[in-house]
Amino acid sequence: MVKVLAIGGSGGMGRFAVREMLSCERIDSIVVADINAQSAASFASNFGGRASSLGLDVTDPVALRNALKGIDVVVNTSGPFFKFAVPILEACIEIKCHYFDICDDWEPTEEMLELDQKAVEAGITAVIGLGASPGMTNFLGLAAMKELDDVESIYTGWHMGGAKPEAESSQTKVNAAMMHGIQQMTGSVKVFSKGQEEMVAPLRKLKLEYPGRGVFDVRIFGHPEAITFPHHYPVIKDSLNVCHGGERGLFLIRTILTLVNWGLVTRSRAAAWLHWLESRPQTEDSVREEISLPPIYALAVGVKNGRRGSVGVCFSAESENILADLGMGMATGVPLAMGVRMLAEGKIDKKGVMAPEAGHIDPETFIPEVLRAFSGQRSQGLKRINEVLDVTVKF
Repeated sequence: MVKVLAIGGSGGMGRFAVREMLSCERIDSIVVADINAQSAASFASNFGGRASSLGLDVTDPVALRNALKGIDVVVNTSGPFFKFAVPILEACIEIKCHYFDICDDWEPTEEMLELDQKAVEAGITAVIGLGASPGMTNFLGLAAMKELDDVESIYTGWHMGGAKPEAESSQTKVNAAMMHGIQQMTGSVKVFSKGQEEMVAPLRKLKLEYPGRGVFDVRIFGHPEAITFPHHYPVIKDSLNVCHGGERGLFLIRTILTLVNWGLVTRSRAAAWLHWLESRPQTEDSVREEISLPPIYALAVGVKNGRRGSVGVCFSAESENILADLGMGMATGVPLAMGVRMLAEGKIDKKGVMAPEAGHIDPETFIPEVLRAFSGQRSQGLKRINEVLDVTVKF
């Protein structure tokens, strides 16, 4: 049986992961840990004896290591990850606990990948970025790559309007998701271009041709996928994460970001403004905004049978109907919980630090399982992967 420590477990993302993990019989108990001890206790009380609570400040290294004692798996949803991810993983390696997170910042992702050998030596599995994006986007990218003999470029993308903060959370100060957004839209971000790493300006516009749909304007957004794909698949020459949509509100966002870049506004203040902006009801104009790219997708470019072409992979229309009603918490927390479930059931056994696309998780099993969990259809048989995804090829 498996004992889990859920760091940030009563937060906007963590509470969905905890609920889903408790549906697994192999998970014996979960300690819901949060800096907001009252929130952790209140949330844990919903699950009887299978959940307990712990007030935990992860910046206290002694308290963190004491919390890890007797734990099998740490599930980290405590953001922003550019502050907390690396020290928590380092503690897990030291204490020898398996580790899962939803890290969506490229900077700590890079540092955590460098801890791979230490994780292998400690005999632990560390899966980083197993949420919606990164997470499901990585699996879409892997599915697209498998359609080609040789892959040159990989793009992951999503619509900006889909990222809405959860109303229910343990956070009482600046929203961590908004801090992440400010971090990845200011300064410069790392991408992979022409076979090497490159620092570029975030939100830079570029053209993207999606097979069967046409050519669209997208913008570069700092994210782990841009560096994890070439890390695990060195043959890749170009790797970018991009976003689209939200152009009507982009002027205000870019104004806020400019103030941050000039040092006139702190990142915390900017994150609070961004949270207010994202929480406003959509205007009629924004609802009518035409979206021709999929809400979430991956695009691979390369060669198949000697012919150059591209492959776009997104969710099928039926799957989109399920995804359309999901909040960010469920869309992120459920894939994370599914990974822990697979580890508990012995379906993940590779050691080291790895992103979702590394090959240790079979997307043909994982993606349908996650869709079943989203829809609550646990009694039905698994859908085939070709029913869950929409694959479009152009040569």
